[in-house]
Amino acid sequence: MDKYLNILLSSGLFEGVEKEELKAMLGCLSPKVAEYKKDSFILTAGQTTDSFALVLEGSVHILQEDFWGNRNILNAVGPSGAFAESFAATGKPLNVSVLAATDVTLVFLNLRRVLTTCPTACRHHTRIIENLLSKLAEKNQQLNEKLSHMSKRSTREKLLSYLSAEAARRGANIFEIPFNRQQLADYLSVDRSALSAEISKLKGEGLLDTHRSTFKIMR
Repeated sequence: MDKYLNILLSSGLFEGVEKEELKAMLGCLSPKVAEYKKDSFILTAGQTTDSFALVLEGSVHILQEDFWGNRNILNAVGPSGAFAESFAATGKPLNVSVLAATDVTLVFLNLRRVLTTCPTACRHHTRIIENLLSKLAEKNQQLNEKLSHMSKRSTREKLLSYLSAEAARRGANIFEIPFNRQQLADYLSVDRSALSAEISKLKGEGLLDTHRSTFKIMR
């Protein structure tokens, strides 16, 4: 785990914890590192879990699929990001699935161990609980942001809402998104052809430029 300590410290869950203190805590938390190949499922809807995961390398997509296999991507989680916290807390079956968007390395942490004090690192557990609640609140904000995009009537409006939010989050008009075209269409719940057509129109109007997953919004 030593080579991943900096990623863990940047995850937000261990904010306020020193590296040497984190090493001691990991001995108590018994983390489990796992690797998954691209396009493999990590968790599937209907499962239950007592652990949540932090992404060490690569990225995953949180998605929902209907009976016919149509996908709605709810979120993309990259290095230092976490997923499945709320399901580990409630013990209820997942209503989403988690797919490896790339080859990915994860560390699973048992939620009960995270929340339970121990002689080794008990003075940090209160801070970790606060950090975990903060991450859950952040997830709620992300969901609200997606709902804001989805409330737009047209593919064009949904796309511009999403790109505008990404530019504001990065503080730059040039940025890379964590989706390819099909994945972006799945995230916005629009037809891929319609999405591609709108991107071409916006480029033709001089409102944006793009190459693969990199976008530039013209000022």
